[in-house]
Amino acid sequence: MDLCLSSAQQPRRLGQAPRSPGGWVEAEEEATVPEDGTGGPPGDSTKTESSLHSLLKFVPTDYTSYTQEHYWFAGKRIVIQESIESFGAVVWPGATVLCQYLEEHREELNLQDAKVLEMGAGAGLVSIVASILGAQVTATDLPDVLGNLQYNLLKNTLKCTAHLPEVKELAWGEDLEENFPRSTFYYSYVLASDVVYHHYFLDKLLATMEYLSKPGTVVLWANKFRFSTDYEFLDKFKQVFDTTLLAEYPESSVKLFKGTLKWD
Repeated sequence: MDLCLSSAQQPRRLGQAPRSPGGWVEAEEEATVPEDGTGGPPGDSTKTESSLHSLLKFVPTDYTSYTQEHYWFAGKRIVIQESIESFGAVVWPGATVLCQYLEEHREELNLQDAKVLEMGAGAGLVSIVASILGAQVTATDLPDVLGNLQYNLLKNTLKCTAHLPEVKELAWGEDLEENFPRSTFYYSYVLASDVVYHHYFLDKLLATMEYLSKPGTVVLWANKFRFSTDYEFLDKFKQVFDTTLLAEYPESSVKLFKGTLKWD
């Protein structure tokens, strides 16, 4: 793999090449961790192997066609396997905005060893960038997305990051206490990009954002505003979270918000 190479000058998004969906076997073979743990991320080799095995849970959906999209963030070339056959297998505009913000504000955010959960991680670009910047990432989405998400995370973070990201299923508003018990889970950051569009689960999305937030948790939500329902969600978001507009990109209609849970 050549994904962890640096270069003096690279555009944020580089070219495109066709790809077959059979690449998962190749990635799994290349991802083998030596028995002594050498060559892997810093830390205990047993922990590294355990993290790797926890990542290898899902098989990518067998779409008829994939492409490889190339991005450049945090000093790394990142290759994302995408397919237009699924909303969850494409990198959307809000994701690149959020990645840019994480990169440009790395010192302020202090992601090193921070526990981060991404909602609707999709193809995984945001989770990959957060991992490269040192965070302990849990990337979540629906079951049909997790195989491709896992593939992209593994291909871009193995032997490149201090913490291998974790992949977990998260259906908004469902089985939250069972899968993410409040007594156990705490996240410094909850990340979300382009999770708001014309669907019927916006109330569950907001309830899940609220559930995952504790005192000190920062929600970073980037979204391309397309429909009136997006602005209606923003109004509800502001009722639950103290909200700051961090950045706005009129050319792409993307806005980036910071939210901290309101407390009585």
